[in-house]
This record gives sequence, C-alpha cells and structure tokens, in this order.
Amino acid sequence: MDRRSFLLGTGGLALSQLLVGCGGKNQAKLNVQLLKGSIPGQVVNQFQQSLPHKVQLKFAPVEQIRELFKQLQVWQEKPKADNKQAWTRFIPFGQSHTAAVADLVTLGDYWLKAAIEQKLIQPLEEAEIKQWSTVDQRWQKLVTRNDQGNLDTQGKIWAAPYRWGSTVIVYNRDKFQKLGWKPQDWSDLWRDGLRDRISLLDLPREVIGLTLKKLGKSYNTENLDTVPELERELQKLNQQVKFYSSNTYLEPLIIGDTWLAVGWSSDVVSILGRYPQLTAVIPKSGTAIWADLWVRPTGIAKDALSSQWIDFCWQPNIAKQISLLTKSNSPIATNIVAADIQQPLRNLLESNREVFAKSEFLLPLVPSAAKQYESLFAKIKAAKSGKAEGRRQEAEGKPLP
Repeated sequence: MDRRSFLLGTGGLALSQLLVGCGGKNQAKLNVQLLKGSIPGQVVNQFQQSLPHKVQLKFAPVEQIRELFKQLQVWQEKPKADNKQAWTRFIPFGQSHTAAVADLVTLGDYWLKAAIEQKLIQPLEEAEIKQWSTVDQRWQKLVTRNDQGNLDTQGKIWAAPYRWGSTVIVYNRDKFQKLGWKPQDWSDLWRDGLRDRISLLDLPREVIGLTLKKLGKSYNTENLDTVPELERELQKLNQQVKFYSSNTYLEPLIIGDTWLAVGWSSDVVSILGRYPQLTAVIPKSGTAIWADLWVRPTGIAKDALSSQWIDFCWQPNIAKQISLLTKSNSPIATNIVAADIQQPLRNLLESNREVFAKSEFLLPLVPSAAKQYESLFAKIKAAKSGKAEGRRQEAEGKPLP
C-alpha cells in the first residue's frame, strides 16, 4: 500500500537532502533515508546539538514508501553486469544503487511483513533502545514479529514507530449543508444524496475494510464468506462512488466534482488549511491506522548513533514536535492540547482513546484471504465500469450489447 504527500510543504524536510556536520575521515556518521515530510529539519538539528561529539548526519528524503521499500530490495541484490540496464530501470532515484546502504530507513507498517520475509531488514535489540519501555504496548505488539513477519509476542523487535495516522473521511461542508447532515461514520457513505458523489481509495483492504467495519466486523477478517451481506453492501456503496483512486482522490473534491472522499490523514492534513470548505473526521466506529517506522537494513552494523536517533524521536518533547510539525500522531504520550493544534486539524490530531481502541492496523493476510479480497474488489469495480460504459453508449445513441 502506498502513501504519498498530496501537496508539499508539510513542515518536514524541504531540501532534497539535509547534511549536518562537516565530513571528517574518522568522524562518526549517520545515514538515514526517510519519507519526505515525516521528520522536521529542526529536529535533525536538535539531535546534532544534543550529541557530545560532532557527527556527520545525512538525511535523504524520499517521496514514497514504495520507493524506500524498493531501495531496501536493491541493497540486497547482486546484479550481474550483463543485466545491469534491465534492473536499473526499477531503481526509484538516480544513482542511489551506488550509494552506501543507509543505517536507518523509513518503512510503513503495511510493508513490514514483506521486508522481514525477504530478509531486507534486521531486528533491533531491546537493550540498545533505552526508550522502548515508554512505548505503548499496542505499538510494541505491532513491530514484534516472527521470522515470517507475522505478529508474535515471542518474536523479535523489527522496527521502531515514530508517527502514525489513519484513514479518514473528508467532505465539502457547503454541499452537506444542503443535505442537512454531516458525515460522522462509515455508515454515512451509504446515505441518500451521495450517488456518484464519493471518491474512494483504489485498494481492496481499505474499501472492503471500511464496509466490514460498517457491518461491525474487523478490517482483518480472514474469510469473507463468513459475512454473507458483505457483497450486497459493497454493491450499494459502489453506486455512491464516482471513481476509485489512491493518488488523485482529493483533486475532484477540491473542485466540487465529488462531495466526499476517503483517504489517508497524511494527504488530507496538507489541504485542510488551504480549502476552508473542507472538513475531515475520523469515523466513530474506528478506522484503519498506518504507522511510519524506523528499520535497519540487513548487513548494516548495529551502532550507538542509530539507536540514539530512535531514542531521540521518542523523547516526549521531540515526539510532540514531530507530531505537530508533520501534522501526524505520536506513538509516545505527549502533552499536546487542543490549543497546540490548528483548528481545521483538531478532528484528526486530538487524542480520542475510545476511537483509537476501535481502530485497527491492516495486518498481513494469508495468501488465500488476500486473493479473496482482490477478487471481490475487482468484481465490484467491474460492475461500476460496465454501468458507466452503458450510460456512455446510451448518451451516444448506440444500442446496448
């Protein structure tokens, strides 16, 4: 699953690369590749200032989680000279295949299982991370997994979460004033007045997941056949949907082509301040949660500096800065209050323990279950495409097949 910055300027690293400290032959170095916008530049500077000795910090922002995952794969490959041209086409950024392997990399929780299975990353040691005990058990459980990448309380610690967000509803307040109600939960997507007025993420886990949640089930339901009403509900929802997209679902909302969209909070927070007609809410029955994690690539020696960086991100005052400046949530308890958060963002960033308790991470599914999700989603979307083609032919005066 991919997440991206819909619009830039989120208070994170704005430069193509941030290099702090002068390079010396024997100077300690920390090389980090991170999701663009997920760490404020001033936090990196504060980390530099907190260290007793000068070190060289290299923080290279990358546009998408998908690119970071591909880079982890590239670092573990040993391509032959005769197929170099073929494999380099899939490298997401320039000459990065010749660069040194980073000490730490941002990865999304959804990608963690694949990274473990493919042996792209190595586990962290609890002893090297002083602040581990301050992390809520729910986050500890998320990153404690066995060698197959599945949750296992007896497993190893594979990552360190440093910020999180959720799947949210964002809607045009002006349009809904005419309807006389405001969206508050997933069930509202099925209400009258929204036919062809919704844009949804083009992902089976998200669309089927929110429908399962509406029916009182889990996002991580393994066997969809146990929910006989699911397909009927998806068909009804499909009638409300104008289109599915994981990249361009906000643009039509901004111009008024759709009235409501479902998307990731990391995208939505970037536009709320610019378009005052838009309001975002986290569904009351719970939603899907995503997390940005620090992982250590396979083959990189464990060192104190990378552990210090993880601990630094978990200090309450630093965690608060990361949360406020990148407009996200923190896995660490902070003293953030409503007054700290811009008014349009309060619905998304204010802590609501009740809703958080009802929300879920999108956990790995067994292959047969994943295929079931994909097949059902493809079936529902095919029905949408067929109806759209029928309407087009009818408008052009062509006989329907």
